[in-house]
Amino acid sequence: MSNKKILVAMSGGVDSAVAALIVSSSHKSVAGITMKLWSDSERFCDSFDASPDQNCLDAKQICDRLSIPHYSISLGDSFRECVVSRFIDEYIAGRTPNPCVECNKSIKFGKLFDAAEHYGYDTLATGHYAVIEKNPSGSFSLKRASDASKDQSYFLWSIDRSRLSQIILPLGNMTKSEIREIAEQNGFENAHRKDSQDICFIPDGEYASFIKAHSGSDFPAGKFIDTRGNALGAHSGIINYTVGQRKGLGIALGQPMFVKEKNALANTVTLSTDKELYSDTLTAHRLNFLECASLSSPERLTAKIRYRHAPAAATVTQIDADTLSVKFDDPQRAAAAGQSLVLYDGDTVVGGGIIG
Repeated sequence: MSNKKILVAMSGGVDSAVAALIVSSSHKSVAGITMKLWSDSERFCDSFDASPDQNCLDAKQICDRLSIPHYSISLGDSFRECVVSRFIDEYIAGRTPNPCVECNKSIKFGKLFDAAEHYGYDTLATGHYAVIEKNPSGSFSLKRASDASKDQSYFLWSIDRSRLSQIILPLGNMTKSEIREIAEQNGFENAHRKDSQDICFIPDGEYASFIKAHSGSDFPAGKFIDTRGNALGAHSGIINYTVGQRKGLGIALGQPMFVKEKNALANTVTLSTDKELYSDTLTAHRLNFLECASLSSPERLTAKIRYRHAPAAATVTQIDADTLSVKFDDPQRAAAAGQSLVLYDGDTVVGGGIIG
């Protein structure tokens, strides 16, 4: 067995439960940890001494079955600052943020490493569907999961590459059905628990209501305009719309129209035809690379502009320390400012940035 001391991030769900099972079967020193991050009814402070909630209790039950320790901690202040507040600020600014990317960077592979060190563990394992491989040179690479339908490498581009050697992702070469079967065989009560599909702190998907409630702001009506700046009618507040949206616009224009962009300063929402949503160029900022320190010359890579986007061939050029220019071979639909651009070389995540 390995001498690594491994802390397994456990949500109370089936994926992290099976991750803990796999890791504990091949390593001597393993423990589980569950984070309390958010509640609509209670504000959590950062604390190593957190009273357990139901997710903590569910995870502890798995750890008891595996005969490994379990810790419950609160990272509520950090989560609010790094994830929730940033999400609200970005939406108010007219962008479309991805809070899972921020959570992975700042919380799951940031603050949780601090917790691992606090408890005396040197490696972190999670139930993410992705693969970390050691290269012949001794470096480590992040790669897509073998199950393309569950692959979560898109959400992991922003983590610190120096941490890759300290991360274990035991589910990367498994399918969901295999994981549920293992859980059932081992008597895990969460074997058939439904996967969460929404942002964890907005489970009903009502982004606008959440932002209004937690920002203390109202978002006034403004103008719908076309791509030439002509007024088309009134919108009900820019936070009610997302790039690419067609339904629920509340305006009839005689042909299908879509949200192309939002301008928070002018309080306008630009509508366009579907054809006008396509572009073959974009820029990205807030860069992070996992395979190199930077791109020294233009690279032929594939790029994803949102999670469910098929990787598209492109030429990627680094303009300066924090700007990428991307030229796609074929125009791509509805690239949204604030979303993540993730670059791949085959199955390997090269890095990424935030679309400008």
